Amino acid sequence: MSFLAGIKPASQPAPLTAITPSVFHLKLGLDAPENTALHQAVLRFAERVQTESHGRIQVEIFPNQVLGNVYQMIEMTRKGQLDILLIPSAKLSISIPSMQYPDIPFLFPTREDAYQLLDGEPGQLLLQKLNSIGLLGITFWENGFKHFTGNQFYTHPDDFVGKKFRIMKSRLLESQFNALGAEAIPIDFHSTYQALKDGVVDGQENPLVSIASMGFHKEQSHLTLSDHGYLSYVFAFSQHTFPELPQDLKTLLIKTARDLTRWERQETQRRENTFLQQIQAEGVQITQLTPAQRQTLAQKTTHLIQQFEPIIGSDIISYTQTYLNQKYALTTPDKLAIGLNADLSAEAPQAGLAIKRGMELAIAEINAQGGLLGKELVLLPMDHRTLASRGQENLKHLANEKPVIAVMGGVHSAVVMAERPLINQLKIPYLIPWAAASEITKLDGSHDFLFRLSIDDDIGAKKLADFSAELRCASPAVIVENSIWGRGNLEQIKNHLAKKSIPIAVEVTLNRGQQHFDSIIHQLTQSGADSIILVANSKEATGLVKSLSQSQTLLPIISHWGIASGDFFNQTKSLFSKLNLHLIQTWIFSNQTQKAPIWQRYLQAYKTIDSPYAVNGMVQAYDLVKLLALAVTTAKSTDRQAIQQALENLPPYQGVLKYYQQAFSAKDHDALNEKDIFMVKLLPDGRLVKTETEGQ
Repeated sequence: MSFLAGIKPASQPAPLTAITPSVFHLKLGLDAPENTALHQAVLRFAERVQTESHGRIQVEIFPNQVLGNVYQMIEMTRKGQLDILLIPSAKLSISIPSMQYPDIPFLFPTREDAYQLLDGEPGQLLLQKLNSIGLLGITFWENGFKHFTGNQFYTHPDDFVGKKFRIMKSRLLESQFNALGAEAIPIDFHSTYQALKDGVVDGQENPLVSIASMGFHKEQSHLTLSDHGYLSYVFAFSQHTFPELPQDLKTLLIKTARDLTRWERQETQRRENTFLQQIQAEGVQITQLTPAQRQTLAQKTTHLIQQFEPIIGSDIISYTQTYLNQKYALTTPDKLAIGLNADLSAEAPQAGLAIKRGMELAIAEINAQGGLLGKELVLLPMDHRTLASRGQENLKHLANEKPVIAVMGGVHSAVVMAERPLINQLKIPYLIPWAAASEITKLDGSHDFLFRLSIDDDIGAKKLADFSAELRCASPAVIVENSIWGRGNLEQIKNHLAKKSIPIAVEVTLNRGQQHFDSIIHQLTQSGADSIILVANSKEATGLVKSLSQSQTLLPIISHWGIASGDFFNQTKSLFSKLNLHLIQTWIFSNQTQKAPIWQRYLQAYKTIDSPYAVNGMVQAYDLVKLLALAVTTAKSTDRQAIQQALENLPPYQGVLKYYQQAFSAKDHDALNEKDIFMVKLLPDGRLVKTETEGQ
């Protein structure tokens, strides 16, 4: 950004309607050529902001990568050498992997769905991520849906086998073609024509505007209209120069970019018919995928959603899945649904994703066996972000969906506790695979719709104290999260230690999101503690353990299972040889000797997941979905109150985690008891092994 003619900016921004002596010269770079809707839209953008700012803003446009390739333009924008950037979202995926989202094959059934999602919460979450690389994301423009070109049609997976396709650099696009049996070769957009001409690749994917404007069809005899991927463009400002503008001009620039989004999209669509006629007139053979062909190709790539969900963000993917299922799957009477209301993005997203994966495994198995009462079961996942208010709104939303027979939720006890009154008011069965606060399942006649297959802190706190005695800890420090979960554990741990005449060296609370631990280390040092009883979640536990190691005060740790809610083990693996760590568990693979068919089926299904997630939560969620299915079958009804009553009267069931003689009863909504809880030790190689003989 520069000031024209050396004029300095005014010290106070003038109203937008007034003409000021300050003229701001902004540079806008894009990779699209001049004969595109994108270029026409930025011309309109430049003209409109100049007019409405009364000449205070002048935008110089650099199309067709004249300033350098897209990666060079990204770097220029980050440094403030370029003020405005308009490039494909996929080109940002090297720095922001989540930007691969619009490229997920066959994700958007229609353009309107793409607009709803990119203009809605998923799109806003994506744009917010650009802040981390010095860009201010404003809106998504488009180049349209992508199609396949080649010297043959591509309508079946067999057509792709052994072929080479040009792609823009993207892990997801590479995985897409690999899933179809083809080889993906990253080639710069402006080098693609020559690559096609020289036979370096057999085909490529692009929207019609790119195919026609770059002449790709001149070297390819066939066009398959597939609409398989969506090429969105990110409109962004440089965080280096944008803040220097007066507020009224910043508002004008943002508003204009967003206002032109609709026009740019409509213009892209309008031009597509012309491009299609042009391509056909030049002798290219054209076919369009039938619904059956589209479904066959989509089935070959559907696993990419799960594979890339941890990379793109479970909050983004889950919102999309719920939107699409509500719009399409649940519009027919042959579908039932189960909701998920969990932390998929904030403090324990790995735990939320583990729960989701367990549900997906069970749902897939149920549907393969004919569904529930002859109806297909679908999942509606929602992210509460550890916010009780959002969790309550999610609950209302899910309960309003008539096909929803139950909701699963958890990870954070505080959120579940805040939801309890609403759950009972809505009279919807609520299944809990991960939330340990004792009060959650305390039955008082008004909270009878919560059913838990998780540790109960009444048992967990006793287990921590008992194990401290077994290790002969003489003076443990007790460090707990500053929450209803942590404080509840603290009181119970104190009581159990007192019964064993074990004095507590010091009591310490951890705040969520805490990053500095010097004061805690000082308290530990001063107290003379010989061990730590820890009740914390993964993020805070990771920071604490690293700080303890750096200060050489790494005491033996006896932990609640909360540390397994995130990336603790990956983040601390360099310390495994130093760590003397034990934690509560209800399940570990190395402890399983069962030969029950259900366990074998679960193991095989688990192995199909591209990136296995935390075992915690996954197996609990799997068993809970199966117990829910048993309740529906027993009740012969999808009525929520009938399901609740059936859950209290289930017949014996062999699950993966355990054999349930009777999972729940009218007096007890906890499926696990003290015999199901055991301690495991972390070995230097990262394995968790059982340290007790009781339990499983």
